[in-house]
Amino acid sequence: MAYRSGCHTTFHHRYHLVWAPKYRYKVLIGDVRLRVREIIRQVCAEMGVTIINGALSKDHVHMFVEIPPHVSVADFVRRAKGRSSRKIQQEFEHIRKRYWG
Repeated sequence: MAYRSGCHTTFHHRYHLVWAPKYRYKVLIGDVRLRVREIIRQVCAEMGVTIINGALSKDHVHMFVEIPPHVSVADFVRRAKGRSSRKIQQEFEHIRKRYWG
């Protein structure tokens, strides 16, 4: 068990996060899958979150992450889901049409 430390803290906060696209559509395939992975890695790098293990299935995302104490779990999940959804719908027309008609 490896503890990490900051200026005034020592922590070992690890979380198993799972989320699914709306209506659990199987949209995480091909280029969309690669782009979602890249976006989530960018968000993790910006927030100082370490990805320990992760998997993208066709209809859900699994992540085992270590989140520093100054970042709340809700803020990290909000930013990862929100940014990936927004960027995917901007870049892939078929995804936007599937969800928004």
